[in-house]
Amino acid sequence: MVTSVNPPPLPRISPPQLTDAWQQLGPPLPEGVRVRVLSAAYGDPRAAAELVPRLTERQAAGLDPLPAEPAALAPELLRAHRREIRALPDDTRLLLLLAAADQYPVATQAFLRAVTAAGLDTRALEAAETAGIAHATAGGVVFRDAWTRIAAYESGSSADRRDVHRLLARVLHGDGETPRRSWHRGAGALGPSGRLAAELGTAAHEARELGDHALAGALGERAAALSPDPRERSRLLSRAAADAWHRGDGDRARGLVATSDESALNGMLALRSGNATEAFDGLLTAAVRHARAALEQGSVPNRSAGDQGSHSGLPERFVRPDGPHPYPSASRYSHPDSQSSHRVPNPALDIAVHLLARATEAAVYTGDLRRCREAATVAARLGVIPPGTLAGLAAAVEGRYEDARNLLKAAAGRCGPGGDPTLLIHSGIAALLLGDHSGAERATVRAAASARARGETVTVPQAMEFRAYADFWTGRPRAAEAAAADALWQAYATGQDNGACHLQAALAMFAAVTGDGEVCRERAEAARTHARAHGLGLPAALALWALAFLDLSTGRFESAAARLRALAGFGPGHGHRAIRHLATPHYVEAAVRTGDTRVARAAHADYDRWAVAVRSADDLALSARCRALLAPGAEAADHYRTALDLHAHGSRDFERARTELLFGSALRRLRHRTEARDRLHSALEAFETFGAPHCATQARAELRALGAPATITPGPADLTTRLTAQQLMVARMAAEGATNREIAVRLALSPRTIDHHLRGVFSRLGIRSRIELVRLLGEEGV
Repeated sequence: MVTSVNPPPLPRISPPQLTDAWQQLGPPLPEGVRVRVLSAAYGDPRAAAELVPRLTERQAAGLDPLPAEPAALAPELLRAHRREIRALPDDTRLLLLLAAADQYPVATQAFLRAVTAAGLDTRALEAAETAGIAHATAGGVVFRDAWTRIAAYESGSSADRRDVHRLLARVLHGDGETPRRSWHRGAGALGPSGRLAAELGTAAHEARELGDHALAGALGERAAALSPDPRERSRLLSRAAADAWHRGDGDRARGLVATSDESALNGMLALRSGNATEAFDGLLTAAVRHARAALEQGSVPNRSAGDQGSHSGLPERFVRPDGPHPYPSASRYSHPDSQSSHRVPNPALDIAVHLLARATEAAVYTGDLRRCREAATVAARLGVIPPGTLAGLAAAVEGRYEDARNLLKAAAGRCGPGGDPTLLIHSGIAALLLGDHSGAERATVRAAASARARGETVTVPQAMEFRAYADFWTGRPRAAEAAAADALWQAYATGQDNGACHLQAALAMFAAVTGDGEVCRERAEAARTHARAHGLGLPAALALWALAFLDLSTGRFESAAARLRALAGFGPGHGHRAIRHLATPHYVEAAVRTGDTRVARAAHADYDRWAVAVRSADDLALSARCRALLAPGAEAADHYRTALDLHAHGSRDFERARTELLFGSALRRLRHRTEARDRLHSALEAFETFGAPHCATQARAELRALGAPATITPGPADLTTRLTAQQLMVARMAAEGATNREIAVRLALSPRTIDHHLRGVFSRLGIRSRIELVRLLGEEGV
């Protein structure tokens, strides 16, 4: 018996489809579930509306995967489509069956060759065209929609399906077509076959090596269905689950791995959509398991004689029996730190190091960075040199800042072209921690490019998470905001709700800086709600920083100081060390404004020790700014000048502008009017360029206190510099005729927030209606 095939890879839904379907789903579903429901339904509002009532409570909450098979997604819609297909002549249905088998779940592009080989008459397709079901083109058959194509396949009998698959297999004999020929051979099989399962398993490996995870997953699932060996079937399904995850189909991956004890992939799924603490335990457990397998092969370097063959000192929960791993090619995960000239290559060790890197990410997300130290300790006792980011974070947690700097610099240096996307992302994280934002941008851009080239769709939004920071701090706030908004959609669509939470927090941060208070609060609340439920310290801390900075830039100093004090006073469950470094300079400013500097001085002392250790020009500049804020009278001016000299060698232009604002204010109080005016005008110009209206308002207030003009000479009327990235996207959609509700759906915001955005657009552009907006955008060519 031939089992039903899995659905084709999830498509990118167009905005109109998304809007229409989303409105039918209503508000109860979490945002990530709604996006995945629409992806699973191929953007069809009828299928989405049929699927939602069928979800279990756990599926509706995002705790369990969505149904994977078409018959479970929208059975009524499929029945209606099948009735249409069955009303057609037999020869028309046969051609549609052949075309459908050629297109999904594996696109083989062999329809015309099969028609010629079988001597079929394509004129029979005219009946399908007349019925509006499909139409013929020079390249083959185009179906009305995805559900019609599925119905065309499922309307055929089992015997007819086997026949068309065998026909397609016969004509697929060109270069590079072997995996697809194997697919059709497997789909045409009568029943279990160890020989055919082995052929499909080999073909899956070939597809995997080429980065075609959609094809590899389909071959792996078919091989598992045909395999008579339960252990081999389990291994094949485990790898198919990994393929589904890599290509961005998180629901299918979770469904395939749900009944297995594969802690590696389960840990990865928990890291991206579950509880980060549980993810850490699962990933570290899997790392230990593979490291033990490597020990048995005698290839782990740097073990002392006393440690050989012993696991003493390891936490008991990290010592478990070995089992199959879900990774398609172990060698691709090898880490430079794990190599030595005398080591024999060992796939188990490569995987162990890769899993340690993932455990590092889990520790970073939780905010309890003591877990980094635990992972580093486990690695050391196993004789595995941990990835540099892991070891660097562990050293930072222990206060060994110089060691942390050296380890992070080594990790950040691995950002050459190509390479493993995970290692490149870790290079970017290390560079961000060191204050090297240009290096972080290079690493994360290359990570995204490498992920796309390898077919690892799921990794792209993660790379974009960290690229957004680099773009922002290096003076491209609009690019950062636009990239983060796009990555947010990708994260939700690929089942990475934890990554989406991080991106919501990042977007809240951008909104705080660009003065969108309503958006900031909405994004921050969404991030904090999800973070609290999933043990995510990093996005929770980042969202709190966003709210604190919004308070600081709008003069609510007491509130800002209270929020920032919680972030500067790091501890497990109380913020995140990476955000501590982001928050401390602003906490010092808020504390000085409120006259309570005792804790601020201690926070600055630790920040200064870090800045001196990592030798980042930007961190040293911000430390000098803190020193200026805490210094009395004229002494502060020298520290401000030192800060600005250091900013000149850094990349954080926005912070340089804030330093000029604070310096200008101090100079005004010291009655150095000319220099104060120059500094404040420079700060105002930068804030206008950044689109930071609250900070610009502060600069204007200082200029008015000086009696100086509080305006700058406007440059060319460029809408891309007068609007934030979010405002520009809203303006474009509004000009295209989208309603506020439709825009809200596309940007994952509330209609009330979109209304707020449009009012801001009209205010900044000096217009009063959408008609004027259409005209202005047309004139500007935006």
